[in-house]
Amino acid sequence: MQITKTQIEMALSHVDDPDLGQNLVHLGMIENIAIDGLRVSFDLVLTTPACPMRAKMSNDCVEAIHKYVDPNIEVVVNTTARVQPAPDKNAMFPSIKNVIVVASGKGGVGKSTVAVNLAVALANTGAKVGLMDADFYGPSIPIMFDIKRQDILGEEHDGKMYMLPFEKYNVKLMSVGFMVDPDKAVVWRGPMVSGALKQLLTETWWGDIDYLVVDMPPGTGDVQLTIAQTLPVTGAIIVSTPQKVALADVVRGVEMFQNPDINIPVLGFVENMAYFTPAELPDNKYYIFGKEGCRRLSEEMNIPLLGEIPLVQSIADSGDSGRPVALFSENATPESEAFTAFAENVAKQLSILNHKK
Repeated sequence: MQITKTQIEMALSHVDDPDLGQNLVHLGMIENIAIDGLRVSFDLVLTTPACPMRAKMSNDCVEAIHKYVDPNIEVVVNTTARVQPAPDKNAMFPSIKNVIVVASGKGGVGKSTVAVNLAVALANTGAKVGLMDADFYGPSIPIMFDIKRQDILGEEHDGKMYMLPFEKYNVKLMSVGFMVDPDKAVVWRGPMVSGALKQLLTETWWGDIDYLVVDMPPGTGDVQLTIAQTLPVTGAIIVSTPQKVALADVVRGVEMFQNPDINIPVLGFVENMAYFTPAELPDNKYYIFGKEGCRRLSEEMNIPLLGEIPLVQSIADSGDSGRPVALFSENATPESEAFTAFAENVAKQLSILNHKK
């Protein structure tokens, strides 16, 4: 029996991407089919390295070829990834495929902790990741990555000088905290902050980036508008705690992003400090700030709940020491697993959003 490429493609057309709901051949996710007797190999090109369905999709491909072509075929599936860029990109940032803003309606809900660990968790999957600290009044990245104040280097591209981000844990980093005295308050009026932020956004040379995570300041003011108008934002994530007072600010945050003048899709919510788990009782959950507030709001507003992050001391300690807890994904703990699952859900929502456009 002579196996043909057409037979293989027909068999693989019976396998759907579970998130996108279309078959792999139609989505262009099958490449480099090679046939050598009863041995068939091909590349399964995923839309993100963080795809949690990698193993299932690979197994489904093998089963489809065995079912529709020949059960004796040796099938070799090489899984790789190519992050899909958001369509209609701003030409100013052609090398950045997706911009994710992490926002909160109020301060104190752990927005920066979520942004930092999201960036690290995405980088753990092999994606190229940048993290921009846009919280001018409370920059957190220097502390959470343990980077002391130092000179920022420049590099010329197309006749223009750009600032080069720092890099740590495979994440490219830029923050106003690298430029100011950490012991002094940033006392700037709104227009000064917006102008400096715009300069930071447009004059940093990120290079090729799959995901640029932007840690926004809390609230719904000038800085948020500057980011929305300057960056080609792909989607927003809103961080909250389960408390009613925090959830009320989440609603206002959603309304801001859905305003016609901003029009940024909300990828989903993250419930931080969702429950307390003592280190000595890792299977116990105590709902100190209320239970499943974000989950109920998610259902009411038809916006995905991307993750529930526990309240544990190790998350705060790791941030203070400059080693985000998401770094320890290989030695899984409930908190590192929570951030890994959160990053997978973010990547999945981006893939769905980009294919819909």
